[in-house]
Amino acid sequence: MAKTILLTKEELEKYEEELKYLKSEKRMEIAEKIKVARSYGDLSENSEYDSAKDEQAKMEARIRDVEAILKNYELVDENDTNTTVVRIASKVKIEMMATGTTREFTIVSIDANPTAGTISDESPIGAAIMGHETGDVVEAETPSGAVAIKILEIGK
Repeated sequence: MAKTILLTKEELEKYEEELKYLKSEKRMEIAEKIKVARSYGDLSENSEYDSAKDEQAKMEARIRDVEAILKNYELVDENDTNTTVVRIASKVKIEMMATGTTREFTIVSIDANPTAGTISDESPIGAAIMGHETGDVVEAETPSGAVAIKILEIGK
């Protein structure tokens, strides 16, 4: 059974728009590239054709991925003002105990991008802080070893 993916309303809309774009505009664009590449003749030595077919395969895989997300999601209640525990959509400020550095992240279920300020609930740090409260110190097992993390703030 597929894992339920927690999405915010904004994330849901993003995936719905992406799927619509991929199934309409992007498919037409790639079909045109394939058509043009076929017109060049011999397909066995046609790099444009090979490239267009590769792009088509990647796009179809992405369509399947997005469809799977949209079939197995649960909408996060963003109106829930509970900021006592870390959960999906929480904005969290943490302190790395060993170095004293602080970081702020929003917890997401998919499409994490730490440089943009989002981490996954399944990442080592995200998983370690999920369900914990402000002031808690937790340990996360990261690729570089165990780290102690203090939760400084939880917000929306």
